[in-house]
Amino acid sequence: MSASSNDGKIKFGTDGWRGIIADDFTFPNVRKVTRAIASYLETAYTKDRPVLVAYDTRFLADQFAQTAAQVLADLGWTVKITDRDCPTPVIAYNARHLNSAGALMFTASHNPAPYCGIKYIPDYAGPATPEITDTIVANIEGASDELPKTNSSEKISTFDPKPEYMKFIYTLLDVDKIKSAQLKVKYDALYSTSRGYLDEVLQHCGCELESFHTYRDVLFGGGMPEPKGEQLVELVEAVRTGKADLGLATDGDSDRFGIVDEQGNVLTPNTVLLLLARHLIKNKGKKGAIVRTVATTHLLDNFAAKYGVELYETPVGFKYIGEKMRETTVLIGGEESGGLSIIGHIPEKDGVLADMLVAEAIAYEGKPLSQMVTEAIAEANGPLDNKRLDLHLDDAHKAAVIDSFTKNPPAEVAGIKVKEVGRKDGIKLYLEEGSWVLLRPSGTEPLMRVYLETNSPEKLAKIAQEMESVIAKLEPVKV
Repeated sequence: MSASSNDGKIKFGTDGWRGIIADDFTFPNVRKVTRAIASYLETAYTKDRPVLVAYDTRFLADQFAQTAAQVLADLGWTVKITDRDCPTPVIAYNARHLNSAGALMFTASHNPAPYCGIKYIPDYAGPATPEITDTIVANIEGASDELPKTNSSEKISTFDPKPEYMKFIYTLLDVDKIKSAQLKVKYDALYSTSRGYLDEVLQHCGCELESFHTYRDVLFGGGMPEPKGEQLVELVEAVRTGKADLGLATDGDSDRFGIVDEQGNVLTPNTVLLLLARHLIKNKGKKGAIVRTVATTHLLDNFAAKYGVELYETPVGFKYIGEKMRETTVLIGGEESGGLSIIGHIPEKDGVLADMLVAEAIAYEGKPLSQMVTEAIAEANGPLDNKRLDLHLDDAHKAAVIDSFTKNPPAEVAGIKVKEVGRKDGIKLYLEEGSWVLLRPSGTEPLMRVYLETNSPEKLAKIAQEMESVIAKLEPVKV
């Protein structure tokens, strides 16, 4: 998602618009963006199709959702609003299932508590493509932020999106297999929308379950609603002391996953993608392409080559993976930031399903998760070491770096030859020995993100050091 810019203009990023509550994310701006979305809906759908509205656990998210519903009803749309906070994949599934005109989801995903956001999910149940978001952004300029002219509450009804989603998710899982494994699972909801969903699926699948933070807290316990190491300390401890088979978590709107193995290691999304690609092929006999973003591990490439399956590389943003899922048969698609979807599912990332697939993989293999990870990495000719540098650079410095690497890409990095330069998203240097470097300037923050992957910790440190040094020297001279 993209924050509003300093000039006060509302801008959509990779997955909608987000802003700071009561600063730029205000009720008038929500009315404005809702009307911009409604102008797009007029061109794409007829009004006999309902518009769905959902929200996560953030402060005022439910009130923002009500405001959007009133604006849509005032414009003549029938609106169905969820009866409680709801995971993004759940409202996305219902957008397709209910033959809707799409859904408005109020969430800032894994961002800190002061943020809220809004994204539009079309009826195909995946992220809006750039053509759609570009149209919505173009509509914002002329959209009004006024209060609705009429009280059209008769056009608004609440609904429960859970039963249909649950019914569907059980068709993607081998429930009996998971039941037979009698897994011991610890689950940290991180105060997110997955409470009442993931815990219910785990219990339905016969898991012995202990849950934490399964209530709404708009401050997320003072932390971030992001299932990464620093937020999962309590879960790691519970897995270790309770001798659990695994620990599970999701981010705020439950489209990203968090996995802890039986030893208390927090698995990287790269590792989980590899593990589940292997599980779907080896244990479930599924076939299809693997899709990853430019910033995601090349272990997936090695694995795809070994099993003779197609591999597609996309720009960063799940909308590109979702697009590929709608075009061709995709076994698994995912990104290093913690989102994935699989064959047979909607073209939207789903943390609830991802978590359950790991439980299913353990049930099939009958081995500790850490052992399965080791085997999957070895099978993909790993390990590969990766790292992300977040370099704080101003706009001029970012522009100078991209300009230099575009016009004069290096012939080698840390003594490793550059084979190819990719410009799909940022600048990607494909090096020999399977190593690579990706430079991506942030569009909303004074940051240059540099992703690195190579086959030893020593090389990784050397590449990182050289990239930082080269980038520092490209700082423009201040007049």
